[in-house]
Amino acid sequence: MDGSTDKQRLQLILIKPTHYDDDGYPITWLRSHIPSNTLAALYGLGDDCRRRQVLGPGVEIVIRPFDETNTRVRPDVIVRDLGRGGDRALVCLVGVQSNQFPRAVDLARQFIKAGLPVAMGGFHAAGCLSMLPVVPPEIQQAMDMGVSIFAGEAEEGRLDVVLQDAWNGRLKPLYNYMEDLPGIEGAPTPSLPPSALARNEGRKSSFDLGRGCPFQCSFCTIINVQGRKSRFRNADDLEAIIRENYRQGITSFFITDDNMARNRHWEEFFDRLIELKENEGIQASLIIQVDTQCHRIPNFIAKAQWAGVYRVFIGLENINPDNLLAAKKRQNKITEYRRMLQAWHTAGVSTWAGYILGFPGDTRESVLRDMEIIKKELPLDILELFILTPLPGSEDHQTLWKQGVWMDADLNKYDLHHRVVHHPRMSDEEFDRTYRDAWKAYYTPAHIETVARRHGAIAGRNPAEPAQFMTMFKIMFEAEGVHPLEGGIVRMKYRRDRRYGMKIEPWGLFHLRLAAETWRKLKIYGRLAWQGWRIGQKVKHDPRRLEYSDLALEPVAEEELDKLALFAETAGGEAAVVKKRGEDLARARAAVAHNQRLAAAE
Repeated sequence: MDGSTDKQRLQLILIKPTHYDDDGYPITWLRSHIPSNTLAALYGLGDDCRRRQVLGPGVEIVIRPFDETNTRVRPDVIVRDLGRGGDRALVCLVGVQSNQFPRAVDLARQFIKAGLPVAMGGFHAAGCLSMLPVVPPEIQQAMDMGVSIFAGEAEEGRLDVVLQDAWNGRLKPLYNYMEDLPGIEGAPTPSLPPSALARNEGRKSSFDLGRGCPFQCSFCTIINVQGRKSRFRNADDLEAIIRENYRQGITSFFITDDNMARNRHWEEFFDRLIELKENEGIQASLIIQVDTQCHRIPNFIAKAQWAGVYRVFIGLENINPDNLLAAKKRQNKITEYRRMLQAWHTAGVSTWAGYILGFPGDTRESVLRDMEIIKKELPLDILELFILTPLPGSEDHQTLWKQGVWMDADLNKYDLHHRVVHHPRMSDEEFDRTYRDAWKAYYTPAHIETVARRHGAIAGRNPAEPAQFMTMFKIMFEAEGVHPLEGGIVRMKYRRDRRYGMKIEPWGLFHLRLAAETWRKLKIYGRLAWQGWRIGQKVKHDPRRLEYSDLALEPVAEEELDKLALFAETAGGEAAVVKKRGEDLARARAAVAHNQRLAAAE
């Protein structure tokens, strides 16, 4: 008998869960915008386990990845398929963030009921176990249900251990690796099969080149989950990732490093990408994340552009220095914002910035004032508004937990799009209204045209592109009621997938409501898409578009900085200018003294 027919099989089911909308239905799209890096990393690690035969030569590992943002996950169908083939399985719920935890548990409940072993990892479990002195009740309840919790990262053979334990029927309740974060240089290549990548809008993939962050932002979970000591891949790792995806026709990537500018190998990475482009015609299109000081690094922006970066995410966070200090975001200097954004704009790279509302010093008036300052004085394209949220795993959450301050018990709301605490200066209703109005204030037709004109003033740029993206953000917020970063193409909603404990609606009522909801959305889609298209075409075909300029694009002399509202009207803005002038004077004096010492030595 042929030995291959005697092989046993373990199906490794990798599921990146989504989370529920306000009505309790999973947020799933026909095509999703942002690919899952965790899913790609775990698939690569699983494939490495398969090649190394970690379960022995008589056991074949088959990996099945599911990204629930673009794929309906049917536990009943998965279980039925397993029964037909007689395979054993391990279900891994991967990359589970706090807002995805309820959905992950609901999926786990169904698999466990069918007798399958389930493991769960991600930022929620890792963050809670790293920052709290006790196991939170929702994690304990999941373990009591039979879910094995994995806290930490799965490189350096840790996935091997989980697979072997699952195969031998001795899966542990908890795998806690938070005190021993692995190196990632030379680690297996993150990848996904073509069938999974095809469900990402634009056929994008993602990977990381570094983990960890040296900063101390109190609202951040990364420093407590991935550590404050940075770990890196190398240029050979990058080339392997690019080539592996290139063979599948994937050339567009989201590099998920929290701050590419602080990756000490950034220049080696960009140089390798440039070499691949010039020598072999392998050209990658990249989205990266950077900090607000990246423009001060010599050649960083120029090389990023040449390496294929076309979009950057920037943690702007706020334009009020007092708010930044309160969150320990000391590395952000509002005196550098304009210069940094102007440098990216001149390079023709689209800028997308995260901006947080809900700091203790915020008021409705200050928030709406700041929206107008940003629109007028910063050459920024997409502004991503978030609510300041005490995410489990952050210092903010730890502090409020210790103080016994009320935080919403529904983890599904911890998506940075729902308020989960009370604001000290605004009522709940006023804060919620301010958050909605801030979105509306930034994404007006007039400002969409302004951003389009700023890009239209650059030769070779298509001003219809930023108009399209800004319109898409506006549509997601107004029509779909989700944060635009959770958006996608064509929302999919299934009656029986509703959140555990919520009533399953009758067939007729569900579809009647769905039809009415779809008709309402289509009207919004049509109106806003037509509006955005007209703005883009208007600017694109303006014969004088290259002559356009405005305050955000113009350089401002150092001695005139305090004339800008960015510094004159924000909380702490004037002090920031004074501090910068003092620092500049100190540097100038130091340079003069250095030159004098050199002259004396000669």
